[in-house]
Amino acid sequence: MDTGNLQMQGLCLALASLNELLVEKGLVSQSEVDRALARAEAGATGDDRFAELLAPQQRDAVCFPIRFLRLANEGGADLELSFSGLAKRVGMTKAQYNDQR
Repeated sequence: MDTGNLQMQGLCLALASLNELLVEKGLVSQSEVDRALARAEAGATGDDRFAELLAPQQRDAVCFPIRFLRLANEGGADLELSFSGLAKRVGMTKAQYNDQR
């Protein structure tokens, strides 16, 4: 496996854990974390070059970490962080892009 992929896995798990800690400490709510991540995804997908220059697989790569963190956030404290489990859920829940319909 590519080292970059392994680094991405570690980073996603670390950020998910930090988000969970922020919620646990009462510094932010789960809904605030979700709104922030939704804004990040909207910003990424709203970029003009997103649809024009990137293939659907590349778009998925850009959005994957955000979608991963949103799913981890939904699980809250009950979630046992498993990269493969969450990654599978990201793939199962992604919708087609507007230009793919």
